[in-house]
Amino acid sequence: MLIFLISEKANSIKNMGRSCYLIFLCTLICVSGFSAVNKDSWDTLYEFPNIALKDSLEWADYYYNIGEFGKALSIYQKQLDQKDSQNAYVLKKLSLCSAAMYNPAAATDHALSYLQSDFKPAFLLNEGFDPIRETEQFKRVSGRIIPYVTPWILIYLFVAIVGFYVVFVISINKQIHLGSRLLIASFIFIHSLFILNLSINNSNYIFEFPHTYLMSTWGIFLYGPLLYFYFKSTTQKYQFKKLDLLHAVPTLAILLYLVFDVYLLSSEDKIHAMLSRIQDGLNPQDSTVLILLVVLKIVSLTVYGFFIRKVYRRSAKEKLLDSRKLIWQRNVYQIHILYVITYTAYGFLVVNLINSGVIYEISTAAMALMVIYVGYSANIQPDVFSGVYAYRNRLFPKYEKSGLTPSLSYELKEALLELFTEEKIYKESNINLDMVAQKLNTTRHNASQIINEHFNVSFHEFVNMYRIQEAKELLLEDKFRKLSIINIAYEVGYNNKVTFNKAFKKDTQLTPSEYQKSTLRV
Repeated sequence: MLIFLISEKANSIKNMGRSCYLIFLCTLICVSGFSAVNKDSWDTLYEFPNIALKDSLEWADYYYNIGEFGKALSIYQKQLDQKDSQNAYVLKKLSLCSAAMYNPAAATDHALSYLQSDFKPAFLLNEGFDPIRETEQFKRVSGRIIPYVTPWILIYLFVAIVGFYVVFVISINKQIHLGSRLLIASFIFIHSLFILNLSINNSNYIFEFPHTYLMSTWGIFLYGPLLYFYFKSTTQKYQFKKLDLLHAVPTLAILLYLVFDVYLLSSEDKIHAMLSRIQDGLNPQDSTVLILLVVLKIVSLTVYGFFIRKVYRRSAKEKLLDSRKLIWQRNVYQIHILYVITYTAYGFLVVNLINSGVIYEISTAAMALMVIYVGYSANIQPDVFSGVYAYRNRLFPKYEKSGLTPSLSYELKEALLELFTEEKIYKESNINLDMVAQKLNTTRHNASQIINEHFNVSFHEFVNMYRIQEAKELLLEDKFRKLSIINIAYEVGYNNKVTFNKAFKKDTQLTPSEYQKSTLRV
């Protein structure tokens, strides 16, 4: 019996040993298999111990790369809240994750935030935005930041260049009265600058050249005053007064505001300001006080439009000008009024927060039309800017049947110059057009045509031009006052002192005595 019990116990222990051995063997196989399958993961954890942190950028990037955008988004968002976070990188990933999950609003918001910290607009071309590229939210951002060029932008750029060319041509043309020259040149300059600014804005190159931000805004209150005084100076021979400087006060005020609030900003600050406007759903190129500026500009254009109309109607009613000058003024006035009306309509839409659309384009087209019209006139007949509008042999065929050929015209011009510069015929007190025609061996009609077409002045103005020039030279040479004013008047061909003083003051804005004293002081 005892032997039987011992034998049963031995068998039990033997079976238990086999079981333990089998369990140990299975465990070893499982562990070895697990280790083999996850060797790469263990190696990764060994090399990058931080990956074990579930909220790390490595895990976020891992989820992003395998397409788990929801998990990646959650971790990136947590990373953004940390002080030592790589904000620019995280914002890029947040934007791309949102785009992949088709959330255009969040994607564009994160993209704008990224551009605020690291302005690289090419990021918006990333293929990760393809799912939302055609959405309204993404177009609103990319369409205002990524540079592009259209035919209309090229046309506006061309018009601006033409305008600057016209300004140059007018500025160097000394045959135009100085006052009229400065006024019309300045008027066209601010138009051209605005159109250039517009072409830069519309093509989004404003982000490439941020210092062009609001570069033409300083002149918004000059359109009316410049044209108003141009009309007065060419129709009424208006002499400027110190009180007229008050018209420049609004421009001075806005210039001071822009200098300290905009123009002195760095390029980075200007880019941030424009991006902030996009985030608010506004146009990046507009001022932060757009509505106020638009309203004030409308007031200025309306008030000066009334003054300009008054000057024009008076000239037409009282026949202060010839028909050619009235036509020139009428055309310029009508184009300006078209601009005033369309800009007022644009302002009404802006104030009521309505998209201006076509109205703004028409307003801009009116400005472009003004530049092209003046540029065309400058190449046809430069004397238009002194107030005389006369296309040769087109609208006013005054000399169309004169029989004066171009070669004969040039020959007579040279002979006329010799008469006045060498022979100084203008010193004859009884000089008249018939006398000059006789010396040129031509008709009175041809002599008048030569002076009008080549020098853009009347016969009387042509004579006075030479007389006053010599009188000024005599006054400068006569430092010891050996000659009286009346003697100088007689010397250059005038019959009396009154006529001489009037002609001299018209040319120099000074009497002969004042002119001589001013030169002595110098």
